[in-house]
Amino acid sequence: MIKQKLKKYIILFNCPDQQGIVAKITGWLFKQNLNIISMEEHVEDKDAEFFIRIVLISSIKLTENKNFISNLVKIEKMFNGQFSIKKFNKKENCAIFVTKEQLPLYDLLIKHQTNDLNCNVKMVVSNHNRLKLVADKFHIPYFYFPLNPQNKSEIEPQIIQSMKNNKIDIIVLARYMQILSPKFIKKYEQKIINIHHGFLPAFKGGRPYRQAWERGVKIIGATAHYVTNELDEGPIISQDVISINHTYSEKNMIRAGKDIERRVLTSAVQAHLDYRVIVHNGRTIVFNR
Repeated sequence: MIKQKLKKYIILFNCPDQQGIVAKITGWLFKQNLNIISMEEHVEDKDAEFFIRIVLISSIKLTENKNFISNLVKIEKMFNGQFSIKKFNKKENCAIFVTKEQLPLYDLLIKHQTNDLNCNVKMVVSNHNRLKLVADKFHIPYFYFPLNPQNKSEIEPQIIQSMKNNKIDIIVLARYMQILSPKFIKKYEQKIINIHHGFLPAFKGGRPYRQAWERGVKIIGATAHYVTNELDEGPIISQDVISINHTYSEKNMIRAGKDIERRVLTSAVQAHLDYRVIVHNGRTIVFNR
């Protein structure tokens, strides 16, 4: 007798909070002979919204099973909610957008090389040629588009076409210093992740670390978020801070800031790829690993 290979899947679901949700979902999964290996729930008290992430194993290909998907849709309608399902460890195709900063790119490519990021980095996109050697070291195709505010309407369609050609699922802005158009953002809604230093609300404009040093700040941080039309105001996926003191020079602050930006960006990308993020009313629910 040939033993069937078990496959692992992730289900995300959210709906208005009400009695019986967990019992209905888990009971139905049990009747389908599916085994739940982990489950995490959350309820937003303010708007009474229920969220759940379920990891389960199955001997059949659930994402290709029309009967299973049809029944998921029925439960979705029953609770006026929203389901999504993904095969565990299914690798998404990723494009990394960069300008001149190499540290975030190096960190992402190293983690990709060591299989710490569950994706296929298909391309590095830039409006400069400076980081081509970095991409070459990792054998990742480098696409140079001389984009600027004056030629954006001409160049962006070329970038979008290159995304289509490479079947890109997620875009990571690793210190990409160009503003994407609303058309571009809409095409990849909740699939573009950006990183910025934590000073933006307080210290906008040029040389934010200089401004922070002049004000004597005692913590510095970074924020990774989904990109929306409102600059640097998309749903937050990951944040972190570190403490500093009066001995830090502007140069020390920049160095520390770059390191925390690198870590926060990678953390956000990992959360997205692990199917741990639900966006609801402009904020995120990020489940544990």
